[in-house]
Amino acid sequence: MIKALSLAATLALLPLSSAVAQDAVSPSEAAIETAAQTLEVRMEDFGERAAALSLDQALPETEREIRMAALWAEYQPDIAAFAATAAMHATAIAAEALADIDLEAVAAEALAGIDMQGAMAMAGGVARNGAWASNDPEHMVTYGLMADYVLGQAIDAVDEVEATVDNMDDIGPTPAPTDH
Repeated sequence: MIKALSLAATLALLPLSSAVAQDAVSPSEAAIETAAQTLEVRMEDFGERAAALSLDQALPETEREIRMAALWAEYQPDIAAFAATAAMHATAIAAEALADIDLEAVAAEALAGIDMQGAMAMAGGVARNGAWASNDPEHMVTYGLMADYVLGQAIDAVDEVEATVDNMDDIGPTPAPTDH
């Protein structure tokens, strides 16, 4: 299970690191790769010891559980060290990946694909022909709350994109992380 977790964490960061540079390996990528390799070796050892412990029928179940917990406690710092390394370097990798992305162009392209007239026509049809046409005061309050929620979500999404675009100008060179 732990080997799968370390592999999953490494694979989760791989697309970002691949997007940064096809040929060169950044110091952050190298640090994560080294930490992943170290963790993998430790987790293989853990797996062997845990398997042997779980197969030891000479021990009572309670004693096996206690020893398994102690074994887990022995390897838990290795997992914490990998997680700390990954967290420390993930920001640098993401910043490197985002540095080459023109967020304004991406946002403009996404907004260009919206058929506002068609969407409004469809919304009008739904309002005239669907449950929205109900005059029940309770329905009207519910629909108003739903509309407020959807509009709020849309405004939040637009604000988030604008803030991201604005913050891209504020991002300077990422300091080189130090290994501990």
